Amino acid sequence: MKAVILAGGKGTRGKPYTEYFPKAMTPINGKPLIDYVVRYLKSFKFINEIIIISDYTGLGGQIKNYYGNQKNIKFIQDSQSGTGGDLLHIQKELKNESEFLLWFVDNLCALDITKMRKTFKEKNSLACIATRTKRKEETGFAVVEDGIITEFKEKPIMKLQLSECLGIYMLGKEIIQRIKKKKKKQVNLSFDILQELSKEGKISAHDIEQREWIDAESPMILERNEKLVTKIIKQMGL
Repeated sequence: MKAVILAGGKGTRGKPYTEYFPKAMTPINGKPLIDYVVRYLKSFKFINEIIIISDYTGLGGQIKNYYGNQKNIKFIQDSQSGTGGDLLHIQKELKNESEFLLWFVDNLCALDITKMRKTFKEKNSLACIATRTKRKEETGFAVVEDGIITEFKEKPIMKLQLSECLGIYMLGKEIIQRIKKKKKKQVNLSFDILQELSKEGKISAHDIEQREWIDAESPMILERNEKLVTKIIKQMGL
């Protein structure tokens, strides 16, 4: 199975840092963010190739320079046609795959890919999305009764009313055909494709349960959540 890492985002939330390096190269303990994702993916024996999509004519060139010519890592230029368009752009690379993994580079999580793949197959789905139903809040909360605060809860773990979708997907090869049918220059995977599939009952959810996750949007976020990041990296076995 192949894994595709989308690393071509502008990194606007990470400015001014991302004016000098792409989000994928955000440093964590002396190594770039993307390297944790790559090494984690490589730990699954059924993943035989990693495709990294980025703007290699711009700051994304730093990613290519970091890895050089490593075995089983392929670099493909961002098509500038949306997340769906990028997948259509690499359809030749995926033609022999019944399913593939799509990982947005700013997602740091020790996701059990084996279990996710099992969910994808058992539910006979065209797509499976990593989700979570619990989240540790970054602010304090209060228990209010009749206008009076009776208790404070500092950064509690909250049960979400809706499942939160994370940026990690298992996708079937049929997704490429769905993107083709759109015949648009810009295709957004979530809004143009997955929204339709959800109405057909073709998307399954894989809950990460007790595993932590963080949106590594900027060095500031990573620094502020240093303990969480350390815990995730430990869960990843890195």
